[in-house]
Amino acid sequence: MAWRKALEKGYKRVGDISEQFQLSPNEETQLAEIISHYPMLIPEYYMSLINPQDKNDPIRRMCIPDLIEEENDGFLDTSGETENTVMTGMQHKYPQTVMILSTNQCAMYCRHCFRKRMVGITEEETVSKLPGIVDYIKTHKEINNILISGGDSFMNSNEAIQDYLESFTSIPHIDFIRFGTRMPVVLPQRITEDRELISLLSAYTRKKQIYIVTQFNHPRELTPQAVQAVDYLKQAGCIVRNQTVLLKGVNDQAEVLADLLNGLVKIGVIPYYIFQCRSVLGVKNQFQLPLSQGSSIVEQAKRKLSGQAKSVRYAMAHVSGKIEILGSMGDNSMIFKYHQAKNVDDASRIFIQKVTTTLGWLEDISQEGTCK
Repeated sequence: MAWRKALEKGYKRVGDISEQFQLSPNEETQLAEIISHYPMLIPEYYMSLINPQDKNDPIRRMCIPDLIEEENDGFLDTSGETENTVMTGMQHKYPQTVMILSTNQCAMYCRHCFRKRMVGITEEETVSKLPGIVDYIKTHKEINNILISGGDSFMNSNEAIQDYLESFTSIPHIDFIRFGTRMPVVLPQRITEDRELISLLSAYTRKKQIYIVTQFNHPRELTPQAVQAVDYLKQAGCIVRNQTVLLKGVNDQAEVLADLLNGLVKIGVIPYYIFQCRSVLGVKNQFQLPLSQGSSIVEQAKRKLSGQAKSVRYAMAHVSGKIEILGSMGDNSMIFKYHQAKNVDDASRIFIQKVTTTLGWLEDISQEGTCK
């Protein structure tokens, strides 16, 4: 397939980017060490979006390694994915949803990835577990939707994607299926040049509604190629939604964030989350903003949005659930609400939290709503 050949030509080694970004020998050595821990892969298409003369280019920040990644601050698993794993390749955190970690491969390894810790499993290993996964879902009738994630779910072969769709669309109590993918953003030709994939999605979304959950983080990612990929998915009958991550140096200006969200609505993509960047090792210091600053940016951006775009929620994927960040009270306090909760006692609970100007994450939250 052409998209796989494009990946083979992707930028993977320091030597691939040294001349373009004028790296010194010392920088080459240091970045090579980082890549040995956190791999680099950048498709030529996405590389073409970078201004190589600008060291602070927002596209560059999302894909080119930075020395700050080596700083030993943060956690490996901020949302409790390990404890929610019920079998190889499947997590069940919320009653209605299971998540399939279908692959550890991505078309681009984002520098802000919250699964940097992930010891990957191959497509073949996950698909081999499919009968057990299906049996589990069939016996848990509270599950009404499935998220096929990764890595990037569209890194799977079309045969593997069909296996998932054939298995899951046959389960009566499943209402819809989601695919988590950045392909429209980083490698749109995976969609625009693969008619077989589009045919598959078109056929199976007639059985169960298919949602595509992608991640555009900056307006410059909304290229003609990306828009065409979104159009193909919509023409196949899929609903396309977007989860943006709030990232320092990328979209931490209200004007930029508003342009992105308005741009998404313009092309028929529904923005439904702005996620607080997680306190992940190798990510936190480079990308995370304080909660108070993030809330201010989001609220300023919302003033520039239409009602369709303004429905987006600012949230954090916490170990105890998905917590919506409602806003500041103006006295160093912020209001939060459980949008989804792992513990039934937390469902829809609203709480107020004192925050410092540097606090970027809530850790242990008591039932009284204070953070220890």
